[in-house]
Amino acid sequence: MDKDFDHSSPYIYSLFPKGYPPYPQPTSHGYPPPGHDMGYTNAPPPGYQYPPVPVPVGPQNFPITNQPMTGGGDMGGFYDIQQGYGQNIPVNVPPGLEYLTQVDALFVKQKVELLEAFLGCETNNKYAIKNNQGQVIFKAKEDTDCCTRNCCGPLRPFDLKIKDGSDREVIHLARPLACTSCCCPCCLQSIDIFAPPGQLCGRVEQEWSLCIPKFVIKNAAGDVVLRIEGPFCTFSMCGDVEFKILSKDGTTKVGKISKKWSGLLREAFTDADNFGINFPMDLDVRMKAVMLGACFLIDFMFFEKSQNKEGDGIGML
Repeated sequence: MDKDFDHSSPYIYSLFPKGYPPYPQPTSHGYPPPGHDMGYTNAPPPGYQYPPVPVPVGPQNFPITNQPMTGGGDMGGFYDIQQGYGQNIPVNVPPGLEYLTQVDALFVKQKVELLEAFLGCETNNKYAIKNNQGQVIFKAKEDTDCCTRNCCGPLRPFDLKIKDGSDREVIHLARPLACTSCCCPCCLQSIDIFAPPGQLCGRVEQEWSLCIPKFVIKNAAGDVVLRIEGPFCTFSMCGDVEFKILSKDGTTKVGKISKKWSGLLREAFTDADNFGINFPMDLDVRMKAVMLGACFLIDFMFFEKSQNKEGDGIGML
């Protein structure tokens, strides 16, 4: 631009069409001059429609309008897992296990079977798996025949199906027939965990031990990820029985599986047990599913009764 051009000359305004508003001139008070309307106001023009407030939706684009509620009954109603994570759907997670990414504790409640309590006839075990607010997120049911249950007792092999609220199987557990005694170190207990069903995500294996229960937690590749150590005495007399979840090297406690005291009558006349599982929030979701498998294996090994007879004991004898 020409430095000799006179910007204050009236000639510059002759360049604009007739009727064009003059460009405001600078003042000592700054730009623009006081009272000049630049087209901005503190309020929207009359008739302006505000955009609607966004409503969070679940993975199927259903709007989430209510808080989750706790169901009634002994086993409880299902918690709507779709409401648990809204639009933030985790990736690289087995289908149906998305909710487990948000929890660091689970509670397993076994249903009381009256036929089993009064007649001593072993029936398929049923469980409700709840979050820390008591809301049912999964239900589990043993799948074995009558002959296997009543002839093999707590040592029986079984398949256990864990389903969500839509009756979709999300975890499958498979336990083979094996021994528990330290006298048979070549045929110890184990359980395979599949999530989704048909795809192995981990395995729990009993380690040979004379005094205390020991287990290793392995991933699908067979690598040891965690360890579990139980107490010397597994008698549940008016108190909880704790199995510690340890780091890979066994030096650091990272969680626990606790068999909860259920009351004198329930403990004496039924084998319906309650468990609590605590693990790190950032633990791989597949390993959280494996922790569930470990809980069921511990239940059958140490707390499942045979014809209403206690199986708790001292050490691994």
